Amino acid sequence: MTQTKERKRFKDLNLLDRFLFAEAMEDQQNMELLLDIILNQETHLKQPTQTEKELRRTNEDRQVRLDVYTVDEKDVIYDAEPQKINTKNFPKRSRLYQGLIDSNLLPPGSVDFNALNTVVIILITPFDIFGHELYKYTFHMKCEEVPELQLDDGATRIFLNTHGKHPELVSEELIELLKYIELSTDETAEHCNSEKVQELHRKICQLKANKQMEAKFMQAWEEKVLERQEAYEEGKQVGEERGTDRERQEVAKLCGRLMELNRMEEMQRAITDMTYRKKLLSELEL
Repeated sequence: MTQTKERKRFKDLNLLDRFLFAEAMEDQQNMELLLDIILNQETHLKQPTQTEKELRRTNEDRQVRLDVYTVDEKDVIYDAEPQKINTKNFPKRSRLYQGLIDSNLLPPGSVDFNALNTVVIILITPFDIFGHELYKYTFHMKCEEVPELQLDDGATRIFLNTHGKHPELVSEELIELLKYIELSTDETAEHCNSEKVQELHRKICQLKANKQMEAKFMQAWEEKVLERQEAYEEGKQVGEERGTDRERQEVAKLCGRLMELNRMEEMQRAITDMTYRKKLLSELEL
């Protein structure tokens, strides 16, 4: 098995790291600060933020975990996700998130689709998904034949790129926030004029100084390493018991990649379901 990556020190985590992002955004004020800057609005959340929220339509369906999920006083739902690795599937992944959120909003048998909440999905990445060098890409459904005609279905998907190059198209505050999310340090904060980013930095410093939180991070990291090792060994064993040399190589390569992406729940199905395995191999370009 490939040697486990060296654990990052807790104090060196950035908001692009899922653990720190989730812990920070459990603080309702931090989440409101984040949304205020990204959406250029004043946000008031009406319930505590949920982290690692699990969604699925049925027990047999694939489980999806939303990193940070919350609802404001206008019943708008927000899902925010930091993504450090470019899996090259974010547009369709955001579509899956949207569909799963929607499918859990109405009770069985309900046909009042106007009761569906407005949903805003936000993905934050340190790379440019679409190649236009923007800091922010906002998507709504619209009509091809009449471009100014919006579908108005209440769905918004926002992709943020910390390495954008067109500052004239967004606020200076958003640029400062994105730089801080990628590198959450005193040095970055010193160059930020935004009071909201400064307030967020103070909260992050308090979080990083919390010894209990550091212990929680270490435990989570150790559990994740053990989970990955067990999943890899199980996949390797099953792969060796089944199929040709080529199939075993595919399984080994796929298991390693899924571990890197923290998608262990898909590993067992990929081993036993050839169609699903081929789909993942194509998706991950292996």
